[in-house]
Amino acid sequence: MSARWSAADVPDQSGRVAVITGSNTGIGYEAAAVLAGRGAHVVLAVRNLDKGRAAADRISAATPHADVTLQELDLTSLDSIAAAAAALRAAYPRIDLLINNAGVMTTPKAATADGFELQFGTNHLGHFALTGQVLDNMLPVEGSRVVTISSNGHRAGSINFEDLQSERSYNRLRAYGQAKLANLLFTYELNRRLAAAAAPTIAVAAHPGSSNTELTRNLPGLVRKPVELVWNLVAQDADMGALPTLRAATDPAVRGGQYYGPDGIGEQRGHPKVVQSNSKSHDVAVQRRLWTVSEELTGVKFGV
Repeated sequence: MSARWSAADVPDQSGRVAVITGSNTGIGYEAAAVLAGRGAHVVLAVRNLDKGRAAADRISAATPHADVTLQELDLTSLDSIAAAAAALRAAYPRIDLLINNAGVMTTPKAATADGFELQFGTNHLGHFALTGQVLDNMLPVEGSRVVTISSNGHRAGSINFEDLQSERSYNRLRAYGQAKLANLLFTYELNRRLAAAAAPTIAVAAHPGSSNTELTRNLPGLVRKPVELVWNLVAQDADMGALPTLRAATDPAVRGGQYYGPDGIGEQRGHPKVVQSNSKSHDVAVQRRLWTVSEELTGVKFGV
């Protein structure tokens, strides 16, 4: 393995099934393309099937032997998540990788179909519900992993249990930080439960640093252009942004509960390494409380 981990270090994935949410664009697409190129059966779990088909076609054009299928999934709807999970369980008795990649960033105030604040509902609760409903097909699989994508934005976040859905006050940046912090709290609590159950499945987190994706499209008009100017100066291409995800998903040396991000200054760009999340993400009491609240809100309970 090279000193600076790259896509060339992804080991053979033949026989593995990888489900990736939001994989029709950005780092999710790049991760899907690499995994398919290494022999995995890749499931593009996407809201828009037309965009999903276009993404699958691009992967197949680049890698003719690629084995790629689609699964409709709308993370803003618990009904859609339940239907997708049922379809995945039926189609794939063995799931090796679940990459919780899809997400929205700094959206105007809005709610999911179930009344959750859009960023918290999509980025955290949607993936919590999906993971809980497909996990049984991962638990018997040696080397299986749940990889959840967080962000440097978690450092500005806190979990406001008194106004979890931002009904009293909404700030799009604060809501994004809460959702990305929740991704880490969920990962650490899930991994602790998996370890306690002596399961072969592990939970890992990753973040892409600053990457050229579509996430900045929801910034307010007055700040979007200056932010994008600065962003473009430091951002790396999506294929580099996907490397922490790929390492978390495939490196044999990965351990449960680790967090991967770029090795450059401020973790903005570079090759993936183990990084540290903030102290709030390691608050065990908050992890457990968020887990309980997430079960209550989604109606999904885990088998561990």
